[in-house]
Amino acid sequence: MYGKIKENLQQQLQGIKDDGLYKNERVIATPQGVEIETNGQQVLNFCANNYLGLSNHPRLVQAAKDAMDTHGFGVSSVRFICGTQDIHKELEKRISEYFGTEDTILYIAAFDANGGVFEPILTEEDAIISDALNHASIIDGVRLCKAQRYRYKNADMADLEEQLKLAQAQRFRIIVTDGVFSMDGNVAPMDKIVELADKYDAMVMIDESHSAGVVGATGRGVTEQFNIRGKADIITGTLGKAFGGGCGGFTTGRKEIIDMLRQRSRPYLFSNSMPPAVVGAGIETFKMLESSNELHDKLMDNTQYFVKAMQSAGFDIKPTQSAIVAVMLYDAKLSQTMAAELLNEGIYVIGFYFPVVPKEQARIRVQVSAAHSKEHLDKCVEAFTKVGKKLGVI
Repeated sequence: MYGKIKENLQQQLQGIKDDGLYKNERVIATPQGVEIETNGQQVLNFCANNYLGLSNHPRLVQAAKDAMDTHGFGVSSVRFICGTQDIHKELEKRISEYFGTEDTILYIAAFDANGGVFEPILTEEDAIISDALNHASIIDGVRLCKAQRYRYKNADMADLEEQLKLAQAQRFRIIVTDGVFSMDGNVAPMDKIVELADKYDAMVMIDESHSAGVVGATGRGVTEQFNIRGKADIITGTLGKAFGGGCGGFTTGRKEIIDMLRQRSRPYLFSNSMPPAVVGAGIETFKMLESSNELHDKLMDNTQYFVKAMQSAGFDIKPTQSAIVAVMLYDAKLSQTMAAELLNEGIYVIGFYFPVVPKEQARIRVQVSAAHSKEHLDKCVEAFTKVGKKLGVI
């Protein structure tokens, strides 16, 4: 049988290559950071989710080593059998304090947090109202649940209200949205979403993966930015972006919801516990963020500086309220060509195109970090300008 499937797969893969859309992984031979080595070339990295520049921070590296010294390499079990260590509980407590929530549950990945959140608390009697641009992990989590599904246009409050009216036919309702949408960099209008949730008797869930550590006066995400701390029923997030860049996810929110997830969330019940090194580094991350807002302030300054410079150079930039800067090219093949040319100039970025973004909405997504210096940002703008003129983009 595989001979037939193999031939079919080969044809599909060749089609992807012929269209110039084949994804080649660039191998990095150094720790994640602003300056990295790939294919023997030293380049500046502008496409990592390393928003606060913590991925190779010496304090986190040392904390990971210390945790392995005291708690070992792995836990070799799931949480409810014999996989819960005291440091797991400490990290959960620190996450709760950071977001101003009642309790937190850890997952081995943020994808699992979103995949395991709906099914334990909702049934076919209930409704999930989801933003059209929500992350794939939310979409997959919704698919695993039998609740009725409604979708509203990205950040469109009139459409959300219409879906909420339709969802009055169900018992319980939950509105689900990314805090920051990863392809555009726009922020969900959480103040208006909470107002509609109150009006139509719905719960609110936010994925803060791209917003926590980034938006808000001290980087505590969209609940801080819109002054709604404590009003979101569920928040999911990751330790793999701003909070150190390793792995691991979490769900934080109402005590009873978290308690039910501990009882019935399948990715939690049937996956190994988060390893001690990741937990130790995670604890150290939140200690750092509690003591200083310096990294967040630097990130915001860098992003504003970069966006202004790129716009002055003539590039079409999506409006952003985060550290994600979408340089719009619209043509998929062009996005690939431009990314390759920029790599030759020492700038590591990736082109995004369908199905990651809608058709004819191809772009290069630049992600700014607190670790970037003004010299790094200037070099990136200079390279974009040189390549942009060569390819007729500007």
